[in-house]
Amino acid sequence: MSDQNDNREKLLKCAKSEFLEKGYTKASLRKITAEAGLTTGAVYFFFKDKEGLFSAVVEKPLERIFTVLDRHNKEEAESDFASYQHVIGDHDDVALDLINAMYEDYDAIMILLHHAAGSAYENITDRFVAMLERDYTELAKKFEQADSSKHTNSYMLHWLCHVQIDAFVHLLEHEPDKEKAKQHIRPVMDWLVTSWMDLAFTDESAFPHEVC
Repeated sequence: MSDQNDNREKLLKCAKSEFLEKGYTKASLRKITAEAGLTTGAVYFFFKDKEGLFSAVVEKPLERIFTVLDRHNKEEAESDFASYQHVIGDHDDVALDLINAMYEDYDAIMILLHHAAGSAYENITDRFVAMLERDYTELAKKFEQADSSKHTNSYMLHWLCHVQIDAFVHLLEHEPDKEKAKQHIRPVMDWLVTSWMDLAFTDESAFPHEVC
């Protein structure tokens, strides 16, 4: 490894520790560079600024998750929607791929979830929800085209996106062990898929409304 690459990696390692402890806003470039045995000029040389340094810490772990979700969405889009039936365990692959992606750099994901305030990655869960809602809306349209009796409930679709993201965030926050997380996620994913099929097309008119 060249000296420049070595210095860059030192900065990333020290920055991750600082961001994890203090968050983006309160993190000190002086402390990061001092821990790395470098001057603050090294940050501007390699990353342009504090935001660039933060991005270098979190962007690759984030892209790994987006890659898994994009691949899964493309696979789902090729399904036979007219005869689709959810089978227990049929989403294990994507669930395990997501766990592998999230836990490959666990600290970086924790930084994204809890220490990104003030950065361009603040409220990252909203970005995930928006991505899921976009993809699930297209998926729901395909189900509607295959079955004219299905009509998407937009509110429930949006709510289900939040529930799915919250399920993975809860797992990350409470289970730092990747192998245990893989065990936990299987039944969770089955429940999420089953709920999606049951609720994404819920007819609100079928429920009585109390008038106050």
